[in-house]
Amino acid sequence: MKTAKKRVTKQSSGDRIDRIFRAFSDRTRLRILSMLRGEKEICVCDIVETLGLPQPKVSRHLAYLRRAGLVQARKQGLWMHYSLAQARSEFHTRILDCLGCCFIDVPELAKDAVRLRKGLKVQSARVQLSVHTVSTTARCCN
Repeated sequence: MKTAKKRVTKQSSGDRIDRIFRAFSDRTRLRILSMLRGEKEICVCDIVETLGLPQPKVSRHLAYLRRAGLVQARKQGLWMHYSLAQARSEFHTRILDCLGCCFIDVPELAKDAVRLRKGLKVQSARVQLSVHTVSTTARCCN
């Protein structure tokens, strides 16, 4: 009986660059990257609310961005919090800088930023008001 050998290949820099460009080729992923660029860390629930998309779709795009090495995740209880990954190359740094300067005039990204800031501000106010109360909801960031 032959056993299948697991083929282990090292990802070349060309493959990494291809994967980054593929990650940038989707409108939803660009919107997520743009939001993450403006914040230190964002809960997936805030991304879902800001984009107005179903959670499974947002999670699928976040997984793609993680595989591309563009975002990192941290689990806190039931919730995942995402942030931009530390740049691993000069190319990675430059492409993220491009996102910041090249898309500054894209109306959809600007609207996302306003919705996100508004949502985070409302959450912050809720947290400050309910410091001494115990929440019974399963929503994160309360």
